[in-house]
Amino acid sequence: MAAGLNPGEDSDGQDPYQLLQIQSDASFDEVQRARDRVLKACGDDVVARAKVEAAYDGVLMDRLRDRQSGRLSAEAATASRVERQQGEGGMVQTTNGPAALLTRFRNLSLPAPSFKGSAMVPDLTLVEGQGLVVRLSLGALALLLLLFAPQTIELLLALGTIGLFLSQIRRGRRPLSSLGWGVLLLILGLVVGALLSVAVAGSGLPFTMEQLQALPALLLLLAGTLLLA
Repeated sequence: MAAGLNPGEDSDGQDPYQLLQIQSDASFDEVQRARDRVLKACGDDVVARAKVEAAYDGVLMDRLRDRQSGRLSAEAATASRVERQQGEGGMVQTTNGPAALLTRFRNLSLPAPSFKGSAMVPDLTLVEGQGLVVRLSLGALALLLLLFAPQTIELLLALGTIGLFLSQIRRGRRPLSSLGWGVLLLILGLVVGALLSVAVAGSGLPFTMEQLQALPALLLLLAGTLLLA
């Protein structure tokens, strides 16, 4: 390996192979490793780092010129061309072929799967500010009507489902998924309420079966307006 000057010294006009401390017949991997090694030695010296990068580009261009003149192997030329076409943080753009395909796979970065905020798993974020106060007030009023005005049960459940739908729309959720979650919580609440009414049947509670069945549904709809996004 040829000896080179310190990266921080003035090396204008210096042979790029000498600056990178490599032989003229070094492989592409050796060229890359040499560049990384010398850049590390440069530290924060911006001028020295720029000279190293220029020397690295000069070696790659020299390899391409050698390929055009028939003095460089096709594999080395392809490797040099691949490196030259790399964008900062971007995908490599190469010609077709097995080597190009392997390079694409090597540089491919797939996003991590995320179900956050999806139709299947919505975000659970508590409403804040005035919206929280309004929803809690309306929810308390609905519960009072359910307990003391049982003739309004169907209306309360309908308004609760509509309220959950509108709440999700205002928080940026899609209409179809918003409607789906409203109906799902309503059905789930009615099923739980039916089981509850059967469990406490004959216990002497001062509530009708319809009130006991609607109570869990109304509570779930209220929780949905407070949490689902």
